[in-house]
Amino acid sequence: MQPYELFIGLRYSRAKRRNHFVSFISLISIVGMALGITVLISVMSVMNGFQKEIRERILGVVAHVLIVGSNSRLPDWQKVAQEAEKHPQVVATAPYVSDEALLSFGHSVKGTVVRGILPEYENKVDDLGAHMKVGTLASLQPGRYGIVLGVDLARALGVAVGDKVLLIAPQGLVTPAGILPRLRGFTVVGIFDVGHYEYDSGLALINLEDAQKLYRLGNDVTGVRLRLKDLYKAPQVARDLADTLTMDANILDWTRINANFFRAVEIEKHMMFFVVVLIVAVAAFNIVSTLVMAVTDKQTEIAILRTLGAPPSSIMKIFVVQGTLIGFMGTMLGLAAGLALALNIDVVVPFIEHLFRVQFLSKSVYYISELPSEVELTDVVVIGAVSFTLCLLATLYPSWRASRVNPAEALRYE
Repeated sequence: MQPYELFIGLRYSRAKRRNHFVSFISLISIVGMALGITVLISVMSVMNGFQKEIRERILGVVAHVLIVGSNSRLPDWQKVAQEAEKHPQVVATAPYVSDEALLSFGHSVKGTVVRGILPEYENKVDDLGAHMKVGTLASLQPGRYGIVLGVDLARALGVAVGDKVLLIAPQGLVTPAGILPRLRGFTVVGIFDVGHYEYDSGLALINLEDAQKLYRLGNDVTGVRLRLKDLYKAPQVARDLADTLTMDANILDWTRINANFFRAVEIEKHMMFFVVVLIVAVAAFNIVSTLVMAVTDKQTEIAILRTLGAPPSSIMKIFVVQGTLIGFMGTMLGLAAGLALALNIDVVVPFIEHLFRVQFLSKSVYYISELPSEVELTDVVVIGAVSFTLCLLATLYPSWRASRVNPAEALRYE
């Protein structure tokens, strides 16, 4: 048999009240909770989607792990690659040369990072080959001095495939007339578009041998790039390689290379969660006003229960049950609506844009023109738990106030 506190609390929740305003406030509390949770789940899912989308775009250009030589020079890269490939997580390796340069075409001059690559190796460690708008990485043949530019860098210079650009290396030539910059003409053989401004506007690719000649490295390279089976194990792999590699080198994983950026995204996600939880908290504490009015409305019934022998704790439980039911209904409704919206945001947002003839993410401004959404079970569980806990806390004061009702005072004018 169920306790009478539960029975009465449920009866109070579903019974028709004399005061219809109390019923209306209860409905508002449920709807407010549901809307707050819906917004919270949707916002967190979109933040997760943005985080995943940006991470994938960055890792389409940046290797999972970098082995960089001392003073940015690594001799015998084949030996380093062989030692790295012994690790079970490493699936591919690729040497590279990286340095800065100026690119000039006509009256336009732009600074850029030049990366020397071997095309047959590069396609194994990143996804740049899949983001080529024009041309292929295979066009970067040694001795032909071809160059592949990011789409924004090419647009800033005003070049297209087939144009010749002048590359100015920062290391100069010492001559009797003084130090002269080293210049080399390169032919644009391809343009890539990874959808990330930092790389689309500041990265140029040339063949590894051409880069070694340009920067006078001989047979040395800057380092070796690694691709892993599981990118989230990159920090552990970096620590393992630091212990096993026989050559002196710095080992960096992608979480350290882009540490500031990913930390900023994570902080933004946490702050958004905190801000939107405040909306849920406001909705949850509407339950306080609902129960306070319910207590006022039910003072006679409370007094009768007290005179029949019900202890204050039982009166308190009755209104805790009533408030918990309101919170539970709002939470479940919010979780269902939030999941439905987050899972169908790719349909809902275009519909709203079409209906009101607006565009939330303009292609001319943002590099992600569609709202991505990624629902994580952990977020849903945390949101549900936090919301329901706030509802429980909101029931405590009104329930305690109900337990303090004096039967004699409540029945004086009845």
